[in-house]
Amino acid sequence: MESPTRTATADDDAGALLHDLAGRGLVHDHTDLGALADRLASGPTPLYCGFDPTADSLHVGNLQSIMLLRRFQMAGHPPVALVGGATGMIGDPGGRTSERTFLEPAVLDANREAIGAQLSRFLDPDAGPASARLVDNREWTEPMGVLEFLRDVGKHVTVNTMLSKESVQGRIERESGISFTEFSYMLLQANDFLQLHLAHGVDLQVAGSDQWGNITAGVDLVRRRTGDAVHGLTAPLIVRADGTKFGKSEGENVWLSAARTSPFRMYQFFLNVADDEAEGLLLRLTAVPVPEVAAITAAHAADPAARSAQRRLAREVVSLVHGPAVVGPVEDASSVLFSGAPLADAAPATLDLVAEEVGRTVRTRPEVVGVDPLELLVASGVARSKGEVRKNAAGYSLNGVSLAERGAEAIGEGDLLHGRFLVLRRGRSAHHVVEAAGA
Repeated sequence: MESPTRTATADDDAGALLHDLAGRGLVHDHTDLGALADRLASGPTPLYCGFDPTADSLHVGNLQSIMLLRRFQMAGHPPVALVGGATGMIGDPGGRTSERTFLEPAVLDANREAIGAQLSRFLDPDAGPASARLVDNREWTEPMGVLEFLRDVGKHVTVNTMLSKESVQGRIERESGISFTEFSYMLLQANDFLQLHLAHGVDLQVAGSDQWGNITAGVDLVRRRTGDAVHGLTAPLIVRADGTKFGKSEGENVWLSAARTSPFRMYQFFLNVADDEAEGLLLRLTAVPVPEVAAITAAHAADPAARSAQRRLAREVVSLVHGPAVVGPVEDASSVLFSGAPLADAAPATLDLVAEEVGRTVRTRPEVVGVDPLELLVASGVARSKGEVRKNAAGYSLNGVSLAERGAEAIGEGDLLHGRFLVLRRGRSAHHVVEAAGA
């Protein structure tokens, strides 16, 4: 018999949400989509995703999971963002080739606060029944003694089950192996699901596909301890061009913190993704509707050189992470550096932003006006020697004009953009700004 709280509209809404997730390529592993649809249709369904504070910022690999929480919230389901003050002390072994270096408690606390502030920009804490909640698993993990943990958690999970998980197997097969500390991470995360289910009615955990083993451990623990059926859903990982995953300690990342990765560099990262990646990233990282993404992709296929899909992707992600007001200046700076737009038309604020990104040398006016441009190219590090520039004058430019075209005459007042700036360039990507100080 159908639940009295369930309506055709609720069924339609639940189906639409899951259909949208599938259309975006956000469904990788799941417990039972039919049962999950029933739970979503029955009313607001609290769900959670965990983020360990092993750095002071999240990165674009985390953005997909943040957006998963946000998509569910927009559909009326309250998200719980867990910042793992406890699990962050250990670190998830999944996807790693070696043990993490432990962080000091003060560093973890600072990281947790910074990540919590980032998450609060994406999730609404004042959305009525769908209001977001931020929690720290140290709250229930620290007070738990060893014997209590072994009795209430460890008793219900077999070593055979833990050994069968892909994240554990991968580490066991390596010479370095896996410590008992990291081996226990799965139990801690399983207990998080149990505690959130008991305290906040959380019935769903979402994450990237590398978390599937930890999620199923939690689903099983909740069933064994309470008899309740809860759900898990993972999405494919966002990976770099070489196939490796983004991670807070796994090489170079594109961070959500402007202090770590500037909005300009984030824009450039997405502007330069491969054609065959742009559609998937638009679907998985942005709120652009699926049919609109299809139209963007079709337009891109008709004129790939325009990079319209990448431009929309870069614009959407930067706007989402840093705010819409940032997009215009970032696009203007990108145009100055890479599109061949006349530098004389660039606003002073745009040239200031360019200087922040590519590097700036401030010189007195007499050190600029009347000086040989080759001298500035060498002094700024754009060229190794004047002879190098003379051999390939067409490969160097001043304010967008190649030295082969401009000639080697000394720099005059009229060369200074807005009376201050000179933009030096080698090839397509090496830039530097010289700023003339003083009147």
